Amino acid sequence: MPDKKNYWTQQRPDGKWESKREGATRASKVTDTQSDAWAHSRGKAAETKGEAFLKGRDGNIRERNTYGKDPYPPKG
Repeated sequence: MPDKKNYWTQQRPDGKWESKREGATRASKVTDTQSDAWAHSRGKAAETKGEAFLKGRDGNIRERNTYGKDPYPPKG
């Protein structure tokens, strides 16, 4: 089940970059640059206290930012 608080940044087949809420069919924002789409995803994830994921051109997760409560805080 998708977590509606999470946002993904990934490259589209047309070469542009999109910011998309997890589970959504349409992108919330489409930009020409990866940095613009990533900034939008981080901002939206911070508003919803979710996570932002950045997928590289190879499809692997390159970066991940968590906002809000961390589900597994380290002991110390």
